[in-house]
Formats: sequence, C-alpha cells, structure tokens
Amino acid sequence: MIEQLQAEYGSFPGVLARWAELQPSKPALRDDDGELSWAELNDQVERIAVKLLETGLEQGQSVAILGTSCINYALTFLAAVRAGGVAAPLTTSASKEQLIGMARDSGARHLVIDATKRGELGDDFLPELDHIAMEDFESWMAPEGARAPQSDPDPNAPFNIIYSSGTTGIPKGIVHSHLMRWRQFAATATSYVEAGLEVNSLASTPLYSNTTMVAFLAPLLAGGTVRVMGKFDCARWLEHAQTDRANVTMLVPVQYQRLMDFPEFDSFDLSSMVLKYCTSAPFSAELKAEVLRRMPGGLIEIYSMTEGGVVCLLACHEFPDKLHTVGRPAPGSELIVLDDEDREGAPGTPDNLIGRSQTMMSGYQNQPEKTREGYWTDPESGEVWQRMGDIGRVDEDGFVELVGRAKDMIISGGFNIYPSDLEAELDKEEDVLEAAVVGMPSQRWGETPVGFVRLASDARAVEEICGAVNARMGKTQRLAALYAIDEMPRSHIGKLLKTELRQLLEKSGASF
Repeated sequence: MIEQLQAEYGSFPGVLARWAELQPSKPALRDDDGELSWAELNDQVERIAVKLLETGLEQGQSVAILGTSCINYALTFLAAVRAGGVAAPLTTSASKEQLIGMARDSGARHLVIDATKRGELGDDFLPELDHIAMEDFESWMAPEGARAPQSDPDPNAPFNIIYSSGTTGIPKGIVHSHLMRWRQFAATATSYVEAGLEVNSLASTPLYSNTTMVAFLAPLLAGGTVRVMGKFDCARWLEHAQTDRANVTMLVPVQYQRLMDFPEFDSFDLSSMVLKYCTSAPFSAELKAEVLRRMPGGLIEIYSMTEGGVVCLLACHEFPDKLHTVGRPAPGSELIVLDDEDREGAPGTPDNLIGRSQTMMSGYQNQPEKTREGYWTDPESGEVWQRMGDIGRVDEDGFVELVGRAKDMIISGGFNIYPSDLEAELDKEEDVLEAAVVGMPSQRWGETPVGFVRLASDARAVEEICGAVNARMGKTQRLAALYAIDEMPRSHIGKLLKTELRQLLEKSGASF
C-alpha cells in the first residue's frame, strides 16, 4: 500500500477497496449505534453508489447530505465519490432558506437526510430533490454484492463541495478536486503506515466541516478505524478515547478548553493517544501549554483555509517556545506578507498574509467573481496566490504569529488597532474567562473598540476590569466600553462569531 499512497495521484475509492481486500474483518467505521468492518464498508459503499446511479446520478453531480454525523452519513459521503459524483454535505445549523440555497447551488439531484432534519424542515423542503432517509439505507441500497462500474476519476474533477460557515446570506460552496484531496491526505496516510501506526481515529467535529476530514479521510486512506461522533460531549469523548484506545484525533480549541475544564478529565486513560490536531479557530498559547501538560501524545496545530492557500504547521510538543505562533509553512507551501497596496513590508511588520500550496480549491461553486476576489496574482510571474484574510507577522525563525482578521482590524482616528492585542490584555485579568473585541462605528473616531467578556462567578464589575485594562493601553487603543456576556456566540466548529456580537450592540441602540 505504501507505493500506492506515495503516488503523485491516486483514487480514494481504489485505495479503500484495496484495504477491504487486505483486512476485511478489521473495524472501519464506528458510531454510537454500531460498527462496520472494512468488508462491510466496501460492500455498502458500492451498493449505495449503484443505487445513486440507478436513480439518476450523473458524473460530476452532487449528492446533498444533511444530518448528524453517523456511519450512514460517512457511507453517503464515500459512496457519492465512488459513484463519480460529488459529496455536498450541508451545514445542519444553517437556516431553512440557507439550506435550500446551498442544495440548489450544489446542483444536487439527491438529498440524503436524517429524521431529525426532516422533522425540523417539513414536507415542503426541497420537493424537487429525491429524498433518501439516512436511517433506511439497508432497504434502499442496491442488493448485496452489487458493484458500481469501475472508473478512474479525473484529477481535476470535483471531489466535494464544502459550504462556508457564513452567518448571513447563502454560504459559498468551496470546491475541492480529487487531486487536491489526494495531495492533502495521502502523505499523512503514508506517514501513519510507514510508522506502523494502526490508526484509531476519533472524529468529533461534524462531517460537513472541512476540519473533520483530517480525522476522517486521512485515517481511512491509511486503513485505519474511524469513530464518528454526533454532538460533542466531554464525557462521551473521553469514554470513546479510552475504550477505543484512540491514537489520533482532531479537536477545535473550544473542545480542548471544555475537556480541560471537565472535572473528571484526569480520571480517564488517554495513554494510547499519539497525535492530536487542532485547527479552525485561534488557539491560545496558554491552552496549548495546558493540553501538552495534561494530554499524552503530540499536538499539531494546522493553520490554513478551506479555500487553500498556505498551510502552516506547529508541532507544539517540539517547539514549546513558539506556542504563540501557528508554526511555519509546511513543505510545498509558501507565504508572503503584503500591505494594503500589495507591497512587501519590512520583516516582522504585521500585514496581510498571502499564501499558496498544492492544496488550493478549484473555486467557489457558481461564483467566479468571488473566486477571483480571493486571489492575489503576482504581477511579474502571473502565479495565483490566496488571500488568507488574516493579518500576521513572521518572526526571525520563520514562525507565523497571527495578529487578527483583516476584516476585524479597527481603524480609530487613523490608527490601526488589532483586537487580538486588547483581547490578550483582557485575558490577563483573573476575573475574565474569555474575551472578544469588535470595532463599532463612532461619530468621533470613525471606529472604536468595544469588548465582551465571559466572567468568573465572583468577578469584579466590568467597569473596574475595563478601567484596569485601559490603564495599561495607549490612548489610541483603549476600550470604549466593556460588556459581560453569559456565553460567546460560536459556529459549529467553535469559531467566534463577532458579527453576532456587533448585532447585539446594534439592536441595543448603543452609540460610541
């Protein structure tokens, strides 16, 4: 299998079928309701693929998937690709209107949907699509032993469409090709096989999230076992990690924080853990250090975008003095830092991060203009790079430190204010459990920073905390106001939703 995985390009379905031949009885997929062996996985993927083709799926056509992560969800994703189609998982937290927009944008003919979402969305939801009940696969799929026609997917053909987690409007569909996915995960799978690691992966983020693919596609390519969880729960995660002897996982920062805060955490045996990954949201140096101290195995932070661009890796266990960074560009990735006029700035100066790699999206589904907006083209070479949307600096060792989101930067009275600087100061206050800073319109300054904090139960008044922080800041950086909030609004993968914080202030009628 090593030679097959080391090839410049290969077929995902072909590799999975080969693993089924080599280890038919080994567990492949688990969820809370059961387990499938590799032979059963291959058989059911084939039977679902056959049925999709018999019911009208065309080459390159999407299969929309909507529901909570489970074995049948994973089978649908894999079968759509096996049939020559495109996996199009839809975000369960999206509104009905957004879901309709995503499904229609994907061009899907089939909708595989679970009972919960059917009940929520009603009988009038996307009547033009063929609805397939996720729970009824056994009676719906083709007969046992059925096999889809052999096909060699074109490297540039779409593999999946991942919809962005925007909070307003219809999320953009990010198209990944077969070649992009192969480049992304075959090398990781090779490293597992070469190390002799029999992967037991615990995938606890939703299968509609690009984040999850690290704990789903790469382990399967390595012939491993993947447990897919529905809703994340600390106790269940720890029970699965202990019972399965999980050795690979992907968690977002808010999940790591919840595990660290879980009272029974230290009573579970996690000694089998070899590699823990993290991505998708800011991961504080303090939390990284705590995870390293309390959880066995290595910790790797991945910085990139679903769209592609640069991929930075930080092996936290190897560079404990660089935990405030997101690491260095991985092999095959490049990064440059440009100012707002697309000129290179002085070394160490925070500015716009621009990157490229072998794992770039094909583009946004049906949105060529939006695709072009996200690119930066080198005027001399004509090479295309991705605008990462972040402001950062590169230190003398090549490690990248994020300063903030480009759209989040606050320009107050002509001065640039980075919310992360103020958030770091708020985090120093012992009463503050979590902090966020946004820019709000100001008649006097154009924009001004406003803070939100989640406080400890016996905390001082927010006015006192705000005064203490402002006393340490320069005049141009001080908070105009600070508000206590019970819980920070977050997306399904833990990203802080600053848009919702701004909307709270707008609805309150507050002015600055």
